[in-house]
Amino acid sequence: MLRDDTSAEERIGSRDLTHWRTPAGRRLAAWVVRQAIGVARWSAAHVALVVTALVGGAAAVALTAVAAEVYDAVTEADGIAGLDQPVLDQAIAWRSPGLDHAITLYTDIGGPIGMPIVAVVLTALMVWRWRSRTPLMLIVIAAIGSLAMTTTGKALIGRNRPPLADAVPPYETSPSFPSGHTLNATVIAAVLVYLLLRRLDAAWARTAAVVVGAVFVVTMGLSRVFLGHHWLTDVVAGWALGLGWAAAVITAHRLFLTVRRAAPTPGL
Repeated sequence: MLRDDTSAEERIGSRDLTHWRTPAGRRLAAWVVRQAIGVARWSAAHVALVVTALVGGAAAVALTAVAAEVYDAVTEADGIAGLDQPVLDQAIAWRSPGLDHAITLYTDIGGPIGMPIVAVVLTALMVWRWRSRTPLMLIVIAAIGSLAMTTTGKALIGRNRPPLADAVPPYETSPSFPSGHTLNATVIAAVLVYLLLRRLDAAWARTAAVVVGAVFVVTMGLSRVFLGHHWLTDVVAGWALGLGWAAAVITAHRLFLTVRRAAPTPGL
């Protein structure tokens, strides 16, 4: 039987996840609590769904603006987009058969087969070890949003990838912007790190988890540029969108914990 979070899991170190430090955060939490009390007959899953939809909707507006700004730079060939070709040229200069093969194997971890396997295995281990439904709930929400953003972004923008002559096989033909490997790896890694931080007592262990997660996200994105499968701006957009969506999912979970503490009813 899987359980909800315990009181110990409502903290990261000494920080209480239901304590909102900023005025905007406190106002948001107070509003959500009032709404949840009004529908206290609903189950925790319903409350979590409403909160996620509200926070995710606001985040989607902000993330769309970020993607639009990056894409404007791409189409106008200014700002960060001016680095696309020089960065690719430098990557080509660094390539060698052995390095190309090693990085291809690594980038496959973040692909449409590798990343779901990693997410499923790690989530299953967390659910089994902790006897908690929280990892499953958050990873499913995070993955659905991540895949939706990747699919929608590629369909709407339809940017071409770097020329095949500049890429390392196997080649990819789907639209380039944003980088799906980068976006999905960022979302899943960020949520998994958040879940781990709530269980790690030692400060060094929490620091190590953050560092490992950050290194994975950064290197996964850079591997796409190195292999010529994406432009640098595709990867930057993937990082920005992924971090934004992960922040929305984590905020939704913190709001859920806040509501549960403020309105402990049978439905919650």
